[in-house]
Amino acid sequence: MRLLIRLEAQANAVYDHAAHHQLRGRIWRALEGTEFTDLHDADRPIGLCFSNIFPWGDITEGEQRNVLVSATDPDLLRAVSAGLAQDPAFNVGEMPFEVAEITPLSPDVGEPGTRGTIESGTGLLVRIPPWRLDDYDIDPDGDGAVFWRPKHSMKPLQTQIQQNLDKKHDLFCPEELPGPTDREGNLFSEYELIKTFALPLEVTQGEERTVILSKWRFKYEVRDEHHRRHLNLALDAGLGERNALGLGFINIEEDSKVGPREALQAQEGVQ
Repeated sequence: MRLLIRLEAQANAVYDHAAHHQLRGRIWRALEGTEFTDLHDADRPIGLCFSNIFPWGDITEGEQRNVLVSATDPDLLRAVSAGLAQDPAFNVGEMPFEVAEITPLSPDVGEPGTRGTIESGTGLLVRIPPWRLDDYDIDPDGDGAVFWRPKHSMKPLQTQIQQNLDKKHDLFCPEELPGPTDREGNLFSEYELIKTFALPLEVTQGEERTVILSKWRFKYEVRDEHHRRHLNLALDAGLGERNALGLGFINIEEDSKVGPREALQAQEGVQ
């Protein structure tokens, strides 16, 4: 579940690529005074994520831009929507906008047999905890957790993503249903790395850290209804860590979904 928030620029502005903390702050201000206010300081995944303001590029007064907010709890999204409707000023750093329209969306990876591609809309943060470094034959530079990099191979990335999603499954899905690590197979069928990059990130007010992020294109084929639930959970809650800062927001690539019948016909055509 998510909200597509259409924004109208209130002045010319330079696009600020480092406005993550301000964007997060604006979304949280929409939740002030609601039952969700305390989630702000929660020391666990909270099932909330959001995109950058898009499309990127310098802004002209009157132009339309957008931001997507996803969540596992529809009441949380309704509270964000109500807060923005009550106060439509949407100022993010030096980029002044006003909320013009809010549309609810329900993206779905599709029924079993469906194929598609998911792309990371914001950087993905994956840390390898110190107690797992020997498992992956990683020689760390220090004592803390290690940010995933291509030289560490795909195994730690796939494992940490899946285990992180398992934690979210425990929090937001019925306990009797199996989580990602309870099932055979990887979350995605193909992992295409687009790039890795370092980003200074204000993790809390006044505390900035440089983190290593990566952007990806993931191919998937829905194996069954459990796999479908796991992929849709990633769409709602975000992938990897620090989703409440907007990291790990993912989207189904437009026009990439192929239903099971079309996928079978395409396979028979190849044979």
